[in-house]
Amino acid sequence: MFVFVVSNNAGVLSPQFKLSKDEIELHFATNHLGVFWMLSVFNNRVFFLKIHKNEQIWFLLSGHFLLTNLLLETMKKTSYEQKTEGRIINVSSRGHRYAYNRPFSDQINDESSYNSLYAYGQSKLANILHAKELARRLKDEEVNITANSLHPGFIVTEIFRSYNVFSVICNAVLKYFVKDVSQGAATTCYLALNPKVKGVTSEYFSDSNLAKPTPRGEDQELAKELWEFSSGLTSSK
Repeated sequence: MFVFVVSNNAGVLSPQFKLSKDEIELHFATNHLGVFWMLSVFNNRVFFLKIHKNEQIWFLLSGHFLLTNLLLETMKKTSYEQKTEGRIINVSSRGHRYAYNRPFSDQINDESSYNSLYAYGQSKLANILHAKELARRLKDEEVNITANSLHPGFIVTEIFRSYNVFSVICNAVLKYFVKDVSQGAATTCYLALNPKVKGVTSEYFSDSNLAKPTPRGEDQELAKELWEFSSGLTSSK
């Protein structure tokens, strides 16, 4: 099996505090760790994109940290044997600006301090930092794989389905003023396929252009801490 591109796009937004089946706060578990999305990924979310007549790219839409790690050796082998660049893309959000101002390991499951906006923002910050630390590790190994993150824009999707009133407003009114799904996927496709970003890694994009995350989104030490914390949570998977 060859894997050239991994696009991590699993996402949830919940107004109530919830735990995943692995007893991890739902936003962090789904939007970053990707622990219980794996079966749905392998069963339902493998896409094939033809980019040349005789070339086939496997494009996996998945959760983030765990599945990427599980696919990484296959991606390295693919890159080496096919003499081509692999690309890992984390779909984050401008919502990362509203993350909790505390370490990831600090009370991740604390229901008493739960705020859905901050919990979502924390998971989206994790997406940026995950790509940043992964890019550093791949570069140290001199592997021809890049890792970047992006903000897709405000898109009308089913992510707001738990917010009944807001979901109705989005579907009825905002859909005329924000991106549709195909427009929202444009930056992901740009990072996956465009030769202009060959060799570009550890960056954050918006509207197919380089963008600047918050200072915490550029904190390499925080990225390392997140990696270690996430490794501990997924070590038995």
